[in-house]
Amino acid sequence: QVQLVESGGGLVQPGGSLRLSCAASRSSFAIGAMAWYRQAPGKEREWVADITGGDKSNYADSVRGRFTISRDNAKNTMYLQMNSLKPEDTAVYYCTAKILRPLRPPYDVWGQGTQVTVSS
Repeated sequence: QVQLVESGGGLVQPGGSLRLSCAASRSSFAIGAMAWYRQAPGKEREWVADITGGDKSNYADSVRGRFTISRDNAKNTMYLQMNSLKPEDTAVYYCTAKILRPLRPPYDVWGQGTQVTVSS
């Protein structure tokens, strides 16, 4: 069973930066597209960014130009570099990955989340 483990969250002042990591372990199968979502208190979980196995990335309008998604396929790890952070970026950040299995449908796996708090 593939597991995703996020790290890198914390408390940062407005305008600061953080780098989140999402490491996939125990994967006997290829990992397809990966993505970051976030959920602020009292709000629905929202998509932040995604990246394909071929490194094509997409961003939500709210983070485009400030956040950068990347992945290291050799390490089965995805990153989210977050710059110019704003208080409205405060949320629990989750990573997800699509696991590709030969002759069977792919399935999605989620991490446990990491808290990002932007406050002075």
